[in-house]
Amino acid sequence: MAELMDALVCVAPGKLELVRRPRVQAGPGEVLVRPRRIGICGTDYHIYEGKHPFLTYPRIMGHELAVEVVERPAGSNLQAGEIMVVNPYLSCGTCVACRQGKPNCCTRVRVLGVHSDGGMAELISVPPANLIHAEGLSPDACAAVEFLLVGAHAVRRAMVAPGDQTLVIGAGPIGLGVAMFARLAGAEVTVLDIDPERTAAALSIVGVAHGLVADDDVGAKINQVTRGDGFGCVFDATGNAASIEAGFDYVAHGGRYALVSVVQEAITFVDADFHRKEMSLLGSRNALDADFHRVIEAIRDGKVPLDRLVTHRTSLGEARNLLPVWAEQKSGLIKAVVEI
Repeated sequence: MAELMDALVCVAPGKLELVRRPRVQAGPGEVLVRPRRIGICGTDYHIYEGKHPFLTYPRIMGHELAVEVVERPAGSNLQAGEIMVVNPYLSCGTCVACRQGKPNCCTRVRVLGVHSDGGMAELISVPPANLIHAEGLSPDACAAVEFLLVGAHAVRRAMVAPGDQTLVIGAGPIGLGVAMFARLAGAEVTVLDIDPERTAAALSIVGVAHGLVADDDVGAKINQVTRGDGFGCVFDATGNAASIEAGFDYVAHGGRYALVSVVQEAITFVDADFHRKEMSLLGSRNALDADFHRVIEAIRDGKVPLDRLVTHRTSLGEARNLLPVWAEQKSGLIKAVVEI
């Protein structure tokens, strides 16, 4: 009889099942690893809720991974028992994007936990090139790398520079990552969110210059902060179409607007205003190797307050019950982690 392992499967929107399935074996040219920490991402909540645009069910979620190498492949520099970061973006290496050094937007990209099964299981198999050494980082830190590097990549893509007046819309985990790396780039950062608790967390944890609550007076607040100029760089990390559309109004003449979140709806804006400002509109997707190393370096240097970011913990079995709760109840929640 084949050995079995536990896996948490989202079999359909709103339905999670802890199943016993055959133990994963290492695929051709791949490495067998044991997930030790899995960060629960906004993507995972969207999968559970049926809101993710790039997914088919059933799916094992989980792409924010700290894994342990089960056995050292012959001829590799990996060590059995080593705790590593996983790059969950599996690219083809040959398409037009990959040939330009942009595997993050590969035309055939597969993201673990989205396009193919991810890490909410006792074992998974991954290409060795997608394992990243992280000497000195704890399992919690390794699992935090992926959600932070989405923000680090967006900041690098938007070319944030010292002194830039920067607005981050959405103070969830991704928004906090954007704000954190914008600050590390030397920007003066303002965070805007509908939830006062989240803006307070941004002020306390990241140390942003201003935390604004989105309400009927938000335009006046932004004018006050920017002396009527608007922000030279704006990021949207809300996953909300109306918020994305409103963000065009907050960009200064000659400014940049980077869309970090993904929505299924069409986005519209006033073309005359867009041209009048000569605004640059940027999409930011996934991340590149340079972003992984940037985040790992920042964690090693103590520039990331991990103890403030990981707020909730659970086991693989209990995640079946708690993930649906956390999808609805966000009070006090920044980052939840599954421990195996």
